[in-house]
Amino acid sequence: MRLIVARFAAAVALLLLAAPLEGEAQQTTKIPRIGYVGAGSPATAAHQVRAFLLGLRELGYLEGQNVVIEYRWAEGKLDRLPALVADLVRLRVDVIVSSATAAIRTAKEQTSTIPIVMAGVTDPVGLGLVASLSRPGGNITGLTHLAPELSRKRLELLKEVVPRLSRVTVLWDPHHPGAQVAFKETQVAAQALQVTLVSMEAQNREELERVLLTIGRERPQALFVFADTFTFFHRGLITEVATKHRFPAMYPFSDWVDAGGLMSFGANFAGLFQHAATYVDKILKGAKPAELPVEQPTKFELVISIKTAKALGLTIPRLTLLRADRVIE
Repeated sequence: MRLIVARFAAAVALLLLAAPLEGEAQQTTKIPRIGYVGAGSPATAAHQVRAFLLGLRELGYLEGQNVVIEYRWAEGKLDRLPALVADLVRLRVDVIVSSATAAIRTAKEQTSTIPIVMAGVTDPVGLGLVASLSRPGGNITGLTHLAPELSRKRLELLKEVVPRLSRVTVLWDPHHPGAQVAFKETQVAAQALQVTLVSMEAQNREELERVLLTIGRERPQALFVFADTFTFFHRGLITEVATKHRFPAMYPFSDWVDAGGLMSFGANFAGLFQHAATYVDKILKGAKPAELPVEQPTKFELVISIKTAKALGLTIPRLTLLRADRVIE
């Protein structure tokens, strides 16, 4: 009997000793930290942030519980990006996520060890961010929204809405990484469709307001807006001017249509952010960015606003509407 009691007491003592150690192990378990760099603001990027958090949640990550996200916002001022990225590098986050090409490029310059996930950039190979799409090399991987056929398809859709279309005003920031490649592709598509492009360039708020005044006075047949950080941040102002002066416009993503624009054709931008979470998950589980292929979008969506079309005095062809993935009444 004494032997049994002694063994029981010893077992209890071992359990009591193990309990604090177990608690300590749980407390010291490292919670991963994700650095999220946005060129805009929490308001202008709310849709993308929600999509990214949804992607993480589907993989078992809950912000504030088993993952921490360090947000950094440039508020439309791209010159702030280097300092924001530097702050995340100092914090030694486990991975940096961004869709801003300038932020990705800055991160590449500042660190070769912290993994970087692109949540959709224009031309990562052409910009020297990765060696190739299939084998990125280095510490960068993720998604690109690049697709050479998009420019032609967007112009074709504009011609369906404006049958006698012959001149299109292009609104873009020529200094945005990848913009020159996109403009050349659009020029090739325009020549094939017998459309003349009129370039309107802006890279800051003052220039944009001046250009929009000019566009408003000249009343182009149609407006073609490039996908870049600057135009995305000011999409509300751009769509407002287009509607006010009643000219049709083609935008790269549905975010512009949700902000009041007429139509868009391109990858689902929020979907890119949601999918970026899978890259984060793989990296946190030990995968090397150099060995994770960069993905291109395989599905593109056509989004049309009937409400805006009516405000512009346009009738969208029935066949065009039938091809739309989403119609805003």
